[in-house]
Amino acid sequence: MSVTQIILLVIIGLIAGIFSGSLGVGGAIVIIPALVFFLGLSQHQAQGTSLAFMLPPVTLLAAINYWKQGYVNWKYALILAIMFFIGAYIGSIISVNIPEKVLKKLFGALLLFVAMKMILSK
Repeated sequence: MSVTQIILLVIIGLIAGIFSGSLGVGGAIVIIPALVFFLGLSQHQAQGTSLAFMLPPVTLLAAINYWKQGYVNWKYALILAIMFFIGAYIGSIISVNIPEKVLKKLFGALLLFVAMKMILSK
């Protein structure tokens, strides 16, 4: 794993954690597209790695199935898990200070942005 990959994983994990803590989203909305677009993982690898970093206890059985098929990068999952943990804490601090109306609009805008990126990409 290169230094650039580690830095990208730290940034992705932290951003996903902040979005999770502040908007209630992270894995599927941030992690999977980021792993595909910035680190070149296949959709299967991104989904398997995303499940693996959220492993205990939420996705254990699903992550095992992806791992058996060779679709989990455990090093990526570990870095993402650590940074997601920190980012979620930061995001929750941000979120509790944002009015509900604004928070709903931010959440909707994030979903639209990610949806358009996924639909319009190659």
